Amino acid sequence: MFNHHDITRDAFMLHGPLRHHGYDWWWHSFTAQDEETGEDKPFFIEFFLCNPALGEDTPIFGQLPENHETGSRPSYLMVKAGCWGEDHCQLHRFFGWGNVDLHPEAPYSIAASDCFASETVLRGSVYITQEEAADHPEWMCDAGKMEWELELEKLIAFNVGYGASKPLRDAEAFAMYWHAEGMKTAYSGYITLNGRKYTVVPEKCYGYADKNWGRDFTSPWVWLSSNCLVSKKTGNPLENSVFDIGGGRPKVYFVPLNRRLLGAFWYEGKEYDFNFSHAWLHVKTEFHFEESEEEVRWHVRQETIHALMETDVCCLKKDMLLVNYEAPDGSKKHNRLWNGGNGSGTIRLFEKRKGSLVMVDEIEATHIGCEYGEYDEQQS
Repeated sequence: MFNHHDITRDAFMLHGPLRHHGYDWWWHSFTAQDEETGEDKPFFIEFFLCNPALGEDTPIFGQLPENHETGSRPSYLMVKAGCWGEDHCQLHRFFGWGNVDLHPEAPYSIAASDCFASETVLRGSVYITQEEAADHPEWMCDAGKMEWELELEKLIAFNVGYGASKPLRDAEAFAMYWHAEGMKTAYSGYITLNGRKYTVVPEKCYGYADKNWGRDFTSPWVWLSSNCLVSKKTGNPLENSVFDIGGGRPKVYFVPLNRRLLGAFWYEGKEYDFNFSHAWLHVKTEFHFEESEEEVRWHVRQETIHALMETDVCCLKKDMLLVNYEAPDGSKKHNRLWNGGNGSGTIRLFEKRKGSLVMVDEIEATHIGCEYGEYDEQQS
């Protein structure tokens, strides 16, 4: 069963070699409503940890030319916050490890100044002026001001299981690990962005929470998820459903497994598992990404001995951002990592019964979290 909650996989994972060459992050995304107009607006908040064993009282930035020259690797807590839409932005606030209070065991918590994250609470602020954003390209961010005070409850999990997200007794097995403790998460509270206030309520937040950790990023990098789903068969909202797809090109002991995805659909209480690491399912995956002048599109086809899921998603470029991270070695590998929170699309879900495909449902999905990026590994 993939809907198996396990907060030990949400704990701090940078042990052993990953303390010197690793990253760990907790990602949160959700939709809020403008307090004045009621309009939906999607937001994200992330706590990103890098190379804690190299830490100092002040952050070390891998993108500074002098650090490139000396081979100094990045080390910091980065609080990333922002929004999607035509006024999309990503704001970064950095802390040196001497100013971070970390509770590494489950249930985790991390605090720095007024920024705090745990299994049930998110609060903090980021403020970057236009002058600071221009003067500090190593911060890799935009200008703006955002504050948040949120509570969260992780309702449905995508526990991808042993191998793809096990606790790091063997830190070198996979380059990038993933655990979605809250692929459906209920958020409540408020956001203030550039002086405008937004409210967050469980019924309309369409929330998501996961974590990734490891020594490097996957390429290609794929993520699609939503719990704002409507059955085309009945016309009714699917209030106990969520899908989640992630991966791309995982590496096991530095050997790439080309074009593999982890996928799951919790459909009104029934599990449809498309996890490539479960060999007994005989998962077959095809995925394509297309980029035009105005939009980006994903097509994913996942098949097992039991079921078939076809997912088609599109998102307008004007609503997306190119999300920025630097790798633990100090390189910035992904420079066109498309990232959005208001994609839309269709999922067709089938079961295999007595040698035939039987459609379970065709589902309309909105408020889709979506991501795609790829880089030339020969040049990284």
